[in-house]
Amino acid sequence: MRKNFGKKTVVTPLPVLIIGTYDKDGVANAMNVAWGGQCSENHVAINIGHVRQTRDNIELKKAFTVSFATRKTVVESDYVGIESGLKAHDKMEKAGLHTKKSDFVDAPIIDEYPLTLECKLTRIEETPEGEIRVVGEVVNMSADESILDEKGKIDLGKLDPIMFDSAQLKYRVVGEIVGNAFQDGAKLR
Repeated sequence: MRKNFGKKTVVTPLPVLIIGTYDKDGVANAMNVAWGGQCSENHVAINIGHVRQTRDNIELKKAFTVSFATRKTVVESDYVGIESGLKAHDKMEKAGLHTKKSDFVDAPIIDEYPLTLECKLTRIEETPEGEIRVVGEVVNMSADESILDEKGKIDLGKLDPIMFDSAQLKYRVVGEIVGNAFQDGAKLR
C-alpha cells in the first residue's frame, strides 16, 4: 500500500553544494545550496532565494565556484547555509574557511573543500517563486590530490561527499559502490 503526501517533493540524492563568490570589495562569501546540480556535460544549475549575498555577487562578478560539502565539513557547510552574508560580513572567518582566487574565474576556491567547479555565468532565469536559477559553464574543475585514485581520477569514496535528505532534514553520506554504469544493464541485452 502507498501513502499519498500531496504536493511534497523528495528528490534524492541532493548534493550539498557550497557556492563561492566575491562581493564588490573582493570579500569572499560562501552559501550552502541543495537545489542544484549538473544540467549538461559542462554546465551546472543552482536555485537561489530572492535575498541573498550570493545572488548579488554572481550578478556582479558573472562567476562563481561550486564545491562539494563533505563529512569533515558538515558544521561549516551548514553554517554558511543558515548565516547570511548580508548580515555577517565575517562569515568565512567564523566558519574557519580559507580561500584563494581561482585562476580561471573571478570567484574564490575554498581550501577546506577538496573538489571545486569553477564557473562563469551563462544565464540567470527568474522563477515564478521569486528565486533565480543560475546556470554556469564549468571552465575548470580542480581537486586536491588527497581525493584522487591511483590513476589520477576523482574518487568519491575519498571525497566522502554529503547529501541533503529533504524528507528528514538531515545530511547523509553518499555511500558504497553498488554497480557499474553503462555495463551492468548490458547483462539484459
